[in-house]
Amino acid sequence: MEPLTPGDPRSIGAYRLLARLGAGGMGQVYLARSDRGRTVAVKLVRRELAEQDEFRNRFRQEVQAARRVGGNWTAPVLDADTEAAVPWVATGYVAGPSLHSVIAEGPLPERSVRILAAGLAHALTDIHTAGLIHRDLKPSNILITLDGPRVIDFGIARALETATDGGLTRTGSVIGSPGFMAPEQVRATRVTAASDIFCFGSVLAYAATGRLPFGSPDSGQHAVMYRIAQEEPELTDVPEGLADLVRACLHKSPSERPGLAEILERVPVEDDGEPWLPAALVARLGRHAVSLLEVEQPPEGTTTAAQLAPDASNPGHRPPGSAAAAGQAPLPGFGPAQAPGHRTPSVQPSVQPFVQGPNPAFPAAPGQSPTPAWGAVPGSGTAGGLPHAPAAPHTPHAPGPVSPPPYTPPPAPSASTSPVRAIALGVVAVVIAVASASWVYYALKGPDRTEPDARPSNSAAGPSQASNPSPTRSPRPTGAVPEGFLGTWTTTFSAEDGTHTRVMVISQGETGARTMVLTGTGPTYDCRWSATLQKAGSPMELGPTRLDEGDRSSCSPGQWSRLELTGSGTLVRELVGSGGSPLTYNRTN
Repeated sequence: MEPLTPGDPRSIGAYRLLARLGAGGMGQVYLARSDRGRTVAVKLVRRELAEQDEFRNRFRQEVQAARRVGGNWTAPVLDADTEAAVPWVATGYVAGPSLHSVIAEGPLPERSVRILAAGLAHALTDIHTAGLIHRDLKPSNILITLDGPRVIDFGIARALETATDGGLTRTGSVIGSPGFMAPEQVRATRVTAASDIFCFGSVLAYAATGRLPFGSPDSGQHAVMYRIAQEEPELTDVPEGLADLVRACLHKSPSERPGLAEILERVPVEDDGEPWLPAALVARLGRHAVSLLEVEQPPEGTTTAAQLAPDASNPGHRPPGSAAAAGQAPLPGFGPAQAPGHRTPSVQPSVQPFVQGPNPAFPAAPGQSPTPAWGAVPGSGTAGGLPHAPAAPHTPHAPGPVSPPPYTPPPAPSASTSPVRAIALGVVAVVIAVASASWVYYALKGPDRTEPDARPSNSAAGPSQASNPSPTRSPRPTGAVPEGFLGTWTTTFSAEDGTHTRVMVISQGETGARTMVLTGTGPTYDCRWSATLQKAGSPMELGPTRLDEGDRSSCSPGQWSRLELTGSGTLVRELVGSGGSPLTYNRTN
């Protein structure tokens, strides 16, 4: 979450903007608050896209489609103006990290993956029952909360009955994210609900192992797509209790994949009263619980884009809460805490339990768009997903029978509860949860470490400097990274689409600290990743990369990597388990 810039509007429609959540190819996502105190995520479409008739028609259709999705497992659509000069959409704020950012710290245990599978199956049931296909189910479009996962980003969903897609998709275009596409998407053939099942299987494999089942997109987008279409998945480290289900979901033939009802039968979840997430992750969520309360509303009179506020008479605009989605009672111990019936901002706490943190998007090869790591909105696959138009009242689609997963969230405050009281209730609930889990976190992880400073200049100090140092000179950082690895390393390689460059900067730091920043550029992308030190020595091991900058439609995180010095001024970096060839880097400073 970042502060607003001077060029950002201070309000959009009836929403006061508080901070930036993320940005991507389609537009900017903001944290905002309604005049009734509800915290929302507002997506503002890029002006140049809004000026394209084809895009505006697509956007309008997607907003209408999103209104048909019910249930507890997706972010509710609250408001939108699809006809404004610059269209926008507001959705309920889901304050939790993306699955991608969670797995960047390590795979989930089998029990957590099983509960994740049940939640995702319910979400897809709601989506499919509404007559839609998600088409882009991937870790960055799944948000993790204490009461279960939430599926976001319906920006490329299409109605099942729209066989021709209204001519909006150009012939031969492929919708989806390499690494999490189904074979039929790769071949640009007919996509059905079974395509989401294939993506579901890829997500489970990734959550359980931290690796993509068909290799890292770093080996090349087309190579990954070929393996998806032609080769069997790599499921060696998938837990035995999940391997058969994942393998069935990843069947090349759509007709051979299991249905959602069968999946729910194969992942029964016992209600043992324990949180569904590991204790360390529960503590991580808790540490962010109160930060949303610290977000101050910008001063009045600083609006810089008043023209973005739509006319109330505009047919594409509805006042907040005028089209709140119908609620669905959550399963005991799992699912959003809300009362049945129509949800309106007046009965919602003004602050959701958790707030956004860093913004590691989950891209895919040169091929996915950055989402906020904490809290996002459904949508186009950019910046946490394209939010959608106000949901008209509709009948929610109840999920099939399943054993309730653990953890029962506190009940929603009543309609008479004031926003301030709602905040207090939310914070108290979180403090209790954090108090019970934080000692486990610190026992396992130890105190937080701050990131090391960047490596100082390589220029050597002369004898006089050593004996009489300047009082303002910063001390040289100390850490576990061997001296030979420190510095800037560069490599280039050629692919079908042109020349690609990687610039890797390794700085000093202790184990667990961020010590590597990698910049990648190519014909269609410009990305920046970072990674933490996992094991010092030679070879040296780095954790999975996290996307810091770039469009996830063109960028992809990688697996953990092994670095080895191979000679004077050369270094080899291998993405372990990716299936791609190691890259040799040359020192440039």
